[in-house]
Amino acid sequence: MKYRIATISALLITAGWCGVLIASDHQDTPEVELRPHLDINDVYAFPGATPDRIVLAVTTSSPITPAQTPAASFASDQLYQIKIDNTGDAIEDLVLQFRFVGEGAGQMLELLGPIAPELTGTVTRFVDVAPTLSGPVNTVLGSASGVQLFAGTRDDPFFLDLEQFFRIVPDRAPVQGPLSKIGPQQEATAFRNPGIDYLAGFNTLAIVIELPTAMLLGANANAADPVLGFWATTSL
Repeated sequence: MKYRIATISALLITAGWCGVLIASDHQDTPEVELRPHLDINDVYAFPGATPDRIVLAVTTSSPITPAQTPAASFASDQLYQIKIDNTGDAIEDLVLQFRFVGEGAGQMLELLGPIAPELTGTVTRFVDVAPTLSGPVNTVLGSASGVQLFAGTRDDPFFLDLEQFFRIVPDRAPVQGPLSKIGPQQEATAFRNPGIDYLAGFNTLAIVIELPTAMLLGANANAADPVLGFWATTSL
C-alpha cells in the first residue's frame, strides 16, 4: 500500500515523502531567541527502514556550538509534541508526547503515545498514561521492529549562507548568541557564489522516532490511499 503524507505548518515546517520542503523556521521571534528550547527549527517525515515503517523527526535549539554540545539538553519544564492528523481535518487525532527529566548529559526521556490527545488545538497537557519508552538521551531506545526513538544532539541539517542572509535582511539578525557575532551588517542583495554553509559544524537538538505506519492510520488503516498530516509544537 502506498501512503501519502499531507504536511501542515504550525510553529514549524514539514517535509513529506514527496521530498518537498514547505518552509523553515529558525529563531523567528525574540521570545524563542531568549528561550531557544521553544524554537522548533524543522519537522521531517520520510520512509522508515522497511516499507511499512515511517520516520518522524523534529529539530530545535539551533545553533549549538561544539563547545556547548556535551551539556546541551532539552527543557525539562516543556512538553514537546508531534501531532498526527489521519482524518484530513487538520485537527490532531493522535499525539506523540516527549517529556524530559533532569539536565545535561544525564537527562532522561519519556515517550507517551501514539495516543489520542486529551485536548486539541492550542491548549494541551500530558496524557495520563504509562510511557511507551523511557531511557537516557543520546541513546537509541526501543526496537527495530516496534517503536524506536533517539533524542539528543545532531549536526544541524539546515543549509544556508546565514551570514549573507543577515546582511540581506538585517532586522532578522539575533542580538545574542554565536550568530550575533558574524561581523558587520554590510549591505547585500544576493547570496554568495559558490554557496557557503554557515551552519556547518553547528549542532541542534533532535527528536527522531521510527515506528510502524499502521500505528498512526487509525480508522484509515484499510483505506486505498490514506493521508497523514504531521506538525510539531512546544508548550510550557
